[in-house]
Amino acid sequence: MMTFLVDFNLDGYALLLLGILTKLGWLELVSIRFVTFREAGLSMDASDRLVWRYAQENQMLGHELFAGHNRHN
Repeated sequence: MMTFLVDFNLDGYALLLLGILTKLGWLELVSIRFVTFREAGLSMDASDRLVWRYAQENQMLGHELFAGHNRHN
């Protein structure tokens, strides 16, 4: 399974992308899950370091792939 951690301000876009992937049949080929900051228990102002550590510890892909803004902390 591929699990993506989605930045708090992109939740809606992740749902839209998941719907498109479902409609096109991709989820029959690849198992994908999007996890929001809220689901992960991360605050909206969590530092990059904390978010990256959480993603790594939980074998999640791409905080930077689905980050809505650049954080430099």
